[in-house]
Amino acid sequence: MKKDEKTNVMRLLDGKKITYRSHSYEPDPTMTGETIAGILGEDPAKVFKTLVTQGKSGSYYVFVVPVQAELDLKKAAKAAGEKAVAMIKQKDLLPLTGYVHGGCSPIGMKKPFPTFIHETAPGFDSVFVSAGKIGFQVELAPADLIAMVGCTVADIAGE
Repeated sequence: MKKDEKTNVMRLLDGKKITYRSHSYEPDPTMTGETIAGILGEDPAKVFKTLVTQGKSGSYYVFVVPVQAELDLKKAAKAAGEKAVAMIKQKDLLPLTGYVHGGCSPIGMKKPFPTFIHETAPGFDSVFVSAGKIGFQVELAPADLIAMVGCTVADIAGE
């Protein structure tokens, strides 16, 4: 893995002139988000995972939550204005978003979907999200991520 390798997410950030730092690590299929935060030497509260759901209406929604938190499907549905939302099947992730499980980023999906980020994100100087490829993360200001993706800040995680 080359340190200077660029993912599509990094190219998109470069194109928008958004400041970020890229981080890479040797991936392992057993890694959790907390493990990745440890490898990066970061507080897991600053490292976010990207989850894709489908509402009762058939619409898709993206939720960005800290790696140690669980998406609260009831809170997520409320934020999205749906009666209910459910996680999409793993096999549907790549055709829908262009990303594989473990490398899904809120930045640069095939199509823009309504995206919600956990309410704690704006409280950090920087947050980490997948760079769109397993083994790569980008660190950027939450305000930049929120503006670029058009995220809605919401209470979407469970205890």
